[in-house]
Amino acid sequence: MSATRKGLAVRLGGWSTRHRKTAIIGWLLFVVVVAVVGGMSGSRQMTNSENGTGDSARAEKILEDAGLQTPAGEMVMLRGDRPDGWRDAARDLTARLERTGEAVRVQPPVRSENGREALISFEMRGDPDTAGKRVEPVVEAVKKTESAHRGIVVYEFGDATAQHRLDDMLTNDFKKAELTAVPLALGILLVVFGALVAALLPVLLAVTACVGTFGLLALVSHKLPMFDSTTSVMFLVGLAVGVDYSLFYLRRERDERAAGRDAGTALRIAAATSGRAVLISGVTVMLAMSGMFLSGLLLFHGFAVATILVVLMAMLGSVTVLPAMLSWLGDRIDAGRVPLLNRRRKKGVHSSGGVTVRLMRPVLAKPKLFAAVSGALLLVLSAPALGMKTEQLGMDKQFGSDAPITVAYQEITGSFPGGPAPAEVVLRSDEIASPRFETAVADLKKELAASGRFGRTVDVEAHRTQGVARIEVPLAGNGQDATSRRALDTLRDDLVPKILGPVSDQVYVTGELAGSRDFNDQLKTDIAPVFLFIAAVTFVLMLLCFRSLPIALVSILLNLLSVGAAYGTMTAVFQHGWGAELLGMEPAGAIESWMPLFVLVILFGLSMDYHVFVVSRIREAHERGFATRDAIREGIRTTAGSVTGAATIMVAVFAVFALLRMQDMQQMGVGLAVAVLVDATLVRMVLLPSLMALLGERNWYLPRALRWLPRLDHGEEPVERPRPPLVGAGR
Repeated sequence: MSATRKGLAVRLGGWSTRHRKTAIIGWLLFVVVVAVVGGMSGSRQMTNSENGTGDSARAEKILEDAGLQTPAGEMVMLRGDRPDGWRDAARDLTARLERTGEAVRVQPPVRSENGREALISFEMRGDPDTAGKRVEPVVEAVKKTESAHRGIVVYEFGDATAQHRLDDMLTNDFKKAELTAVPLALGILLVVFGALVAALLPVLLAVTACVGTFGLLALVSHKLPMFDSTTSVMFLVGLAVGVDYSLFYLRRERDERAAGRDAGTALRIAAATSGRAVLISGVTVMLAMSGMFLSGLLLFHGFAVATILVVLMAMLGSVTVLPAMLSWLGDRIDAGRVPLLNRRRKKGVHSSGGVTVRLMRPVLAKPKLFAAVSGALLLVLSAPALGMKTEQLGMDKQFGSDAPITVAYQEITGSFPGGPAPAEVVLRSDEIASPRFETAVADLKKELAASGRFGRTVDVEAHRTQGVARIEVPLAGNGQDATSRRALDTLRDDLVPKILGPVSDQVYVTGELAGSRDFNDQLKTDIAPVFLFIAAVTFVLMLLCFRSLPIALVSILLNLLSVGAAYGTMTAVFQHGWGAELLGMEPAGAIESWMPLFVLVILFGLSMDYHVFVVSRIREAHERGFATRDAIREGIRTTAGSVTGAATIMVAVFAVFALLRMQDMQQMGVGLAVAVLVDATLVRMVLLPSLMALLGERNWYLPRALRWLPRLDHGEEPVERPRPPLVGAGR
């Protein structure tokens, strides 16, 4: 027997079929135990300093080390129909807020320039992380004030109200996504296999892999804290990858059984071919995901751990539990057949790739034309990405312009620029209680007022015992625009170092805008080493897998085009607004700052599913004696059904997330769905075969200096199978 048939996938599959009960019960016990233990241990989320970088993170670290939490700030704007018509309502609101017991440090109202608006600022008592759960009495007090005073319109915005709405939105949206994605995947698999049991098996394996990973992540989070959406991203990737791996394996086993193989032989062939492809794809995905560890942002470390764990779980389940289940079920895998869906031929394999086979004729007949056209289409899809703008989207952009909290934000910033999103100067000094420090603060206030780039209300909070001070400085503009950015530059680069630097040991500027800019700057530094790492990993693995320098290089090129299509689509829809209305979405004017790096890594990993699966079947046919073009035709024909089903599931799962209300989830869902759709159709079914047809026998070129690389078989058991007539054969 060859090296491949004694390889890891075959050994795992063989052990699982011989020890079915151990494999199945062991898997279920492991999933249940880690889920229960992880749930009991709870999980830890990142602190503000851990979630940031640069000076803004250093400022947050000073506060955390001093035991000072930035309180959840709230503000309420009252607007009357005449100047100063809000005064009675302001007194009433102040009294109501104080009676709630949740509002502290309620400030006197600040009058707008035209006198029709007043802004009342206050803080929420207690832990700011739980303020969203305790803000309801405050919201009720605001509503009652508005109802009691005719002619007064009230707008409330702040950390607690945003957190309250965000928690409510995330809980409802992710529950909806999870409840929608699983039935969608099941429905698609019913069409692919035409049988209920065969459709249920991949979904159950994927779901159990995700459940087990939930538990593992909870345990890991005590050493590596997680971002609040990390588990949702993990579920998204886990469900898609888990179903795909099982589908590839199961489809190959079903095809071999339909071709007349006995059950044992069919399982061995599935393990040696699809099982091997699953292992290669899984390892490639995990290594690509590990590139996120090169980032200087803890956010991506959490994403890396989550995706690596769920891909590992899905991969192990596919090459151990799945063959055990198939061995146990036997022909009962076809139980619950749905009439008219995917009926098998009486002889031969599952009918597969009818449309694709017809497409292959012109593609292989005129590969130059189809390579040029498909390449040009991908470049057109990628073109908008050249103008991509990234930022950490604030709550106003995350919720959408019609959301009450966004309306409140815009109304408040319109009348009181910089109010909802002030910069915050944090400093540590032994001179907090000294006259010298007080003089420096007074000088800072004078300079701020004289510059014309800042709001009027500068709030100073000194903690003499800890030797820490915090100064809130409202920025001109809306908190994100060019006016606000110029104000932040003036504060960071000029005023703070010149005035506060001499009286402090450490002084940094943080706040929403400062944090966003630091985050973006770090990402710009990160993306080059991460890209080089995953490109190198993909190249080396493809070289080892296929012993072909051209295929390794083509793999990188095709992945880049898929990523470019995702970037271009996200930029076009969410930055420029092209087609956003048709999709029922609203452009934010920018892409969420962590999205490009995340999409790059995810797509470089996920695209290997189809690439390894398709090229393996092409190489397998070539090793059985097919000429290169006929091997391409055979490989595409035999994988078309599986790739189409797998891609449909991935697109459906990602599209579910595109329908959520959060802007970053919409961007991720649209970007990944479009990229997978393009990758599985235009890239793998048109560009890949046309490029391979142009290369001909050069596809399998390996320089003499690399011929020491191990030779891995791509074929199956040496049992003769009738070959289709070589219509239009050629090299």
